[in-house]
Amino acid sequence: MAKSPKSSAGLLLYRRASAKLEVFLAHPGGPFWHNRDAGAWTIPKGVVEPGEELLAAACREFEEETGVRAVGPFLPLGSIRQKAGKLVHAWAWEGVADSDQVTSNIMRTEWPRGSGRLITFPEVDRCAWFDPATARHKINPAQAEFIDRLELALVGPYPAA
Repeated sequence: MAKSPKSSAGLLLYRRASAKLEVFLAHPGGPFWHNRDAGAWTIPKGVVEPGEELLAAACREFEEETGVRAVGPFLPLGSIRQKAGKLVHAWAWEGVADSDQVTSNIMRTEWPRGSGRLITFPEVDRCAWFDPATARHKINPAQAEFIDRLELALVGPYPAA
């Protein structure tokens, strides 16, 4: 029996700074992501628990990974499938967050793989605001579609920074 791909839900926080759109992205923590940048950033998101509503999971994961409580209204951005098969559901919301004040939950994993050595690290090691063009370069390639959908929902592409 084939294993079904994981499903996750997340939020794309945005703001309009000086009439320019900016989006808030998270950089994964841990040794695997340490020296990676282009294509490594993500919307704050995570696994949907059994019986959990998708939007509730997105809000919970956003707060767990950033320390910021999400307050709607929320704009549905639909779903995308990442290269490894994970289905990601997303919503956008306009709000504020100080990227210097991010607090993330802690992960524990074996590193290096197969070594038997457990290490702990923040699930998200940093967050930052980016204009859409820069964000498309930084974000997981499949998730760039969420930025496109947000821009269209906000009445077309914003001017470049």
